[in-house]
Amino acid sequence: MSGPLTERRLDLVARSSQERAALIAAASPLIHKAATADRLLSHVRRYPLPLAALGVAVIVFGSRRLFDVASRALTVYALFRR
Repeated sequence: MSGPLTERRLDLVARSSQERAALIAAASPLIHKAATADRLLSHVRRYPLPLAALGVAVIVFGSRRLFDVASRALTVYALFRR
């Protein structure tokens, strides 16, 4: 059964493998971004209340004032940790 149909089939299988590899290579940046988004979403699902409180604090106090307070708190924490 080694006829032209078998040769054609083997050619199509080889071409299909090459095209599949090219698609996987082209999609790898998208897969990386999707994995990053999935990790972020899993953190949001794991800690909904603290993130909601942070969102409310940003709305109420503004991002600039919240950043100032957080940087001061981090400095104090670093001093007491030593």
